Amino acid sequence: MAVECKGGHAPSGQGKGERTVHASETMDDAQPPMPARGECWVITDHAAGNQRQALALAGYLRRPLRHLKLEPRAPWSWLSPRLVAGGRLALPPAQRRLFAPPWPGLAIGCGRAAAVLTRQLRALSDGYCRTVQILDPRIDPRHWDLVIAPRHDGLDGPNVLRPLGSLNAVDDAWLDDGRTSCPALGELPGPRTGVLLGGPRRGIALDASYAQALLQALLARHRREGGSVLVLGSRRTPAALVEVFRQALRDVPGLVWAGPDDGRNPFPGVLGWADRLVVTPDSVNMLSEACAVGCPVHTLVTAPLPPRIARFHAALRAAALLHDIDAEPPSPQPPLRETAALAATLEARLARVRDD
Repeated sequence: MAVECKGGHAPSGQGKGERTVHASETMDDAQPPMPARGECWVITDHAAGNQRQALALAGYLRRPLRHLKLEPRAPWSWLSPRLVAGGRLALPPAQRRLFAPPWPGLAIGCGRAAAVLTRQLRALSDGYCRTVQILDPRIDPRHWDLVIAPRHDGLDGPNVLRPLGSLNAVDDAWLDDGRTSCPALGELPGPRTGVLLGGPRRGIALDASYAQALLQALLARHRREGGSVLVLGSRRTPAALVEVFRQALRDVPGLVWAGPDDGRNPFPGVLGWADRLVVTPDSVNMLSEACAVGCPVHTLVTAPLPPRIARFHAALRAAALLHDIDAEPPSPQPPLRETAALAATLEARLARVRDD
């Protein structure tokens, strides 16, 4: 099925446009108006998962936002965030001009590449810039004003916030926007099963054997209940795996999307219209976004998971947020939505600093 989805929505769950003023890192001098509370820099590499988390948090802060996609060079990239000697020389010359005064009042980084830069900002700005680092930086959290690391990372400290899942922008307004952007999905027969495919990673093999096992479960449920199946690949999904799903589901109502060749990304619409979601077990981000929807979320695990991912799965199951592929979960399902509360905590801490 070819699906036309309208624009006006960041398909990957990026920061809410109505709450932020975006300035591309490639712009020379164009900047949004500077309010009293100052600008917020979001610093990431090009990894989509890191960008989603940092932009989602920034989207709740109602500040002018500049997103800088920066990649430290060697040896800083090898030793990030431990190596800070040399300061801005960590960046290639073309990126160095972006990481320059006037410094922001707040910087949010996500991932190891960003951590070496957010760590520097307090000193570079003479203490003006407050820094937030998302994900475990693998060194003492005291180098940042606040660190946000998921519970299964095992990091703790007085300035550490420990959400259950990863940060994302999925809430009722985001889902409404997704349904509006992809109205054709609402015409598919129900129940609508959204399937989010990740990719192989160390300790988790998403191969042809796994695909066949997942398809067997999906087709068995479809024979019992009817409905439609909406499959979304990711950047990490092997093309051969996507093709297995295309062929197996060619007579089942729904869609298979794997990239721009299949049209605009219908991710927001699939989450908005889904009656249930099935997610491969490899991605903390995808599982967290699925659990934020408020519909039943299922996964298929065919082999022992790596310890860190296993701890995350166990926490989701203990909270009744994640279920086996054939389970019948209770209804309604509670949504896992932590980003707005984390943003409120951050704002409260920043207010206390200003008052002091």
